[in-house]
Amino acid sequence: MNVGIIGGGFTGLAAGHYLSKKGHKVTIFERDETCGGLAIGYHEKNWDWTLEQHYHHWFTNDKSILGLASEINHNVIIKRPKTSSFVNDSIYQLDSPLSLLSFPKLNIFNRIRMGVSLAFLRYNPIWRPLEKYHAESYLKFSMGKPAYEKIWKPLMKNKLGKYASDVALSWFWARVYKRTESLAYPEGGFLSFAQHLQNKIHDRGGKFYYSTEVTELSSNGKPTITFSTFKRGVTRSGGPPTGTRSEYAFARTSGGGAQRQDPEQKKFDAVIVTLPSFLFTKIAPKLPSSYKNKFSKLKGLGAINMVLRLKKQFLIDGTYWLNMCDDNSPILAIVEHTNFMDKKYYNNEHLVYLGNYLSSDDPRFAMSAEQLLKLYDPYLTKINPNYKLSVLSYKLFKAPFAQPIIPTNYSLLLPPFETPLKNVYLANIQQVYPWDRGTNYAVELGKKVAKLITS
Repeated sequence: MNVGIIGGGFTGLAAGHYLSKKGHKVTIFERDETCGGLAIGYHEKNWDWTLEQHYHHWFTNDKSILGLASEINHNVIIKRPKTSSFVNDSIYQLDSPLSLLSFPKLNIFNRIRMGVSLAFLRYNPIWRPLEKYHAESYLKFSMGKPAYEKIWKPLMKNKLGKYASDVALSWFWARVYKRTESLAYPEGGFLSFAQHLQNKIHDRGGKFYYSTEVTELSSNGKPTITFSTFKRGVTRSGGPPTGTRSEYAFARTSGGGAQRQDPEQKKFDAVIVTLPSFLFTKIAPKLPSSYKNKFSKLKGLGAINMVLRLKKQFLIDGTYWLNMCDDNSPILAIVEHTNFMDKKYYNNEHLVYLGNYLSSDDPRFAMSAEQLLKLYDPYLTKINPNYKLSVLSYKLFKAPFAQPIIPTNYSLLLPPFETPLKNVYLANIQQVYPWDRGTNYAVELGKKVAKLITS
């Protein structure tokens, strides 16, 4: 079978891997210059490893992707980093029952109440009844006003913005249920792992079209992909590229100013689309209106991440992940990657993410790196007054779709794998429900859709 795959993220790569293992012919089309999707990485001079444009890690119970890493013999590093919260202008470790019990900003009754509420979600394997309720209502009711106001209200607001009141309890449950104290990371970075996987596909005859935009998808039984390749960094049917974008990144829907070549067409026995549903509806004009109306309205947030390269440690207490529990914070999370992975892999630099999920109409999405750093500076200075003396450089990365919004009863809205177009299949992060987005579920999704096509 000849299968076209639109999107070179981990869903597309996993599908390509499992299909090519069974002897099927695979062609992957990707708009970026290399593979990885939302886990795409880049490399700076004198770094031994690449770094993701948007922070990533795995939990130790992420069986699908850890199993895949084992299958292709890619080494994985497991550590227990420190997670903390910024509350009332101070940092407190909050990543275990013991640290919660010693949290001084809540009295002992409210600490226990919050712990019991989280324990119910952590040890309850049954999620479906929870999708009928809003997460916000549960947090207010089960944890009480002090814990909700101090911890969860600012976190929900900073992460979900105007959708904070809309998301289902099943979404919140998944984030608590799956979390592990230890985390995992692929040796060399996610780009190294993605390229290892694409090399396996290429060795089995798989083809890759990078810097390539799919402009139309149609099907009269045999799906046809119409595409245009940009002149920058073109990789056609040869080996996978090794370079990455290292300039200020543009939103992944833009063409980056590159010149398009003339459109081409290819026919396939089946096509897998890994784009978000609203983008699928844009490139497939023959989809029925009822399908477009239903799935193009699924909501999501984009992501912006600024990466600071510093000479000295930013979070000097060793925190890896800092949740900003402050209603007025312009930053959702501060993630010091080199408090997780050793700085020796990055020329002894200290690397810090300043991350946000944002709706497309949020003013921060249109800001430059300089404007954002100026906006962030008062909060960064509260945490580390001397950080500016340590800045080597900084870069801003944007992705227009990174976090699906999960309303109540989302299982009734879930897009199916099979689409109205014959032999065209959809597999994207809006289908991993009840789990949250992540490369583990991308791999699981790719494996499922590959099995469906060949069954």
